[in-house]
Amino acid sequence: MGTVFERKTSETEIFCEWDAEVDRSEINIPCGFLCHMLDLFCFHAGIRVIIRGKGDLQVDYHHLVEDLGIVLGKAFYAKIYQNPNSRYGWSVLPMDGSLVLSSVDISGRSSLSWKINFPAQKCGDFDLELVEEFWKAFSRESRTTVHFVQLSCDNSHHLCEALFKSAGRSFALAMKPSEEIRSTKGILL
Repeated sequence: MGTVFERKTSETEIFCEWDAEVDRSEINIPCGFLCHMLDLFCFHAGIRVIIRGKGDLQVDYHHLVEDLGIVLGKAFYAKIYQNPNSRYGWSVLPMDGSLVLSSVDISGRSSLSWKINFPAQKCGDFDLELVEEFWKAFSRESRTTVHFVQLSCDNSHHLCEALFKSAGRSFALAMKPSEEIRSTKGILL
């Protein structure tokens, strides 16, 4: 069994098991679009998690999305700073006519640089402005610096897929084990 992270509020209940004994991540939340994006991220990051969540969807998806970012970010923080890693990761990833650059610095300093402009406001019933809210919460709680730059876009769905896949690839590279200290200061935190 892996390490469990949970968050229960009056608005949401989130459960995340990191290093789950599953062949592929299992994500069960009442938002099909976000399930798809998180599955892509976990697959490309090379992590195995079980995520379950529910929230006050009668309001909208905002609380669920933000709290998922909080829990997954805390899980990342607890896991990625346990062992020395390569620190930096980057990816330029295409999805049909969309192209996204992402870069990651596992530095202990949280920051999000967001240069993404979705041409549509929604994919299905999912408000795309919530994608940035997810990454804000994730970068803050994982204490990582994350940059996203949109290089081209054919549609919002492809742009979002490229973003989550590219982020996964960037984190996979940054999390690679390394005994070398990746700072002239001699420490990261």
